[in-house]
Amino acid sequence: MDLGLSRTAKRLTRDGDDVWAVSFRADEIEQNGGQGLRLCVGDPDFATPDAIHAAVSDSLKRGRTHYSSAQGELELRKSIAELENKTSRHSCDPEQVVVFPGATNALFAVLSCLLDTEDELVVPEPMYAGYSGIFNTVGCQVIHAPLDTANNFSLDIEKTKAAVSDKTRAVLVNTPGNPAGNMASGEQLEALAAFCLDRGIWLICDEVYSMLTFDQPHVSIRRAAQSPDNIISINSLSKSHAMSGWRLGWVIVPAGLAPSMHNFNGGTLYGCPQFIQDAAACALRHDGDHVADMRDQYRLRRDYVVERISGIPELQCQPPTGGMFVMADVSSTGLNGRQFALQLLEEQRVSLVPGDGFGGSTENFVRITLAQPVEVLSEAFDRIETFLQHRHLS
Repeated sequence: MDLGLSRTAKRLTRDGDDVWAVSFRADEIEQNGGQGLRLCVGDPDFATPDAIHAAVSDSLKRGRTHYSSAQGELELRKSIAELENKTSRHSCDPEQVVVFPGATNALFAVLSCLLDTEDELVVPEPMYAGYSGIFNTVGCQVIHAPLDTANNFSLDIEKTKAAVSDKTRAVLVNTPGNPAGNMASGEQLEALAAFCLDRGIWLICDEVYSMLTFDQPHVSIRRAAQSPDNIISINSLSKSHAMSGWRLGWVIVPAGLAPSMHNFNGGTLYGCPQFIQDAAACALRHDGDHVADMRDQYRLRRDYVVERISGIPELQCQPPTGGMFVMADVSSTGLNGRQFALQLLEEQRVSLVPGDGFGGSTENFVRITLAQPVEVLSEAFDRIETFLQHRHLS
């Protein structure tokens, strides 16, 4: 008997062209005894710092295992506001902060509170593949604005503005970006914020890679925008503090929006664990050396991957300025990104993410994660070179 599914569930149904198909195939190979090198998932390979472990242990011993406010523990919200006030031109009160179990859930809550099914959301493309599930769940209409793929995937302000219509309710930007590691400048963000404010449009900025930049510091949307009235920023500890499994993120919103975010969290999740929030507050207040060390390692890996790609005639890339991925153009191989990734996995047991999952403009790209040590990256690129050599001989 088929009792049916909701429209939301049907929108979320995966098909054979899913962006994670190569990763799932890598799982199958490993489950059947095969050995592979995983350069596909953006999960930091670093251990969560010891000081954070100690903080959560202390919190558990103090009995911090009960219901938390749906807005988030005050001490954590204070630590987030303190961090924001060091970098923003606009003061941040803890009452403007709402805590969620990760940035993905935070973005889902934001869009659920702002958008109805007939509303349009403008998003630069290529975009983080995980956004699609959020958009499908909310049911909003997504309008893509192309990034400048020839110029290190930079934000194209004019094309983003051109994508806005009378139905546009919000614009979502991601800086530093996933998948391409592109960073929007303060001038670009200031101009986009003013444009959106003039048209009564929300500007949402996903800044989860804000602490992982290589060549220039990150400029937050709240620092760039002249007015914070239409600005929403989203961040988390998953990437910067190697806490992806701890599931802790937050939003900073105008004071008038905070109660709605609080209500949404209360109605769907009813808060995050107290002990994890205590550890997160510790992480934000005592994170300097740990974050700097990880950032240095990512920079070293970025430079290594770019150097290896430059030595392979069939591959090209533009060095990312932030984040934890490198996008490689494989079009000179005669394969598109999906074909390249699937064949590489089957022949050499190296898993990459096909670029088409991030948008049509990256159909001929693959995404390579920096969340592996140089020794693993070295072996992976040796196998990539072997794969290409075999193609020449066949």
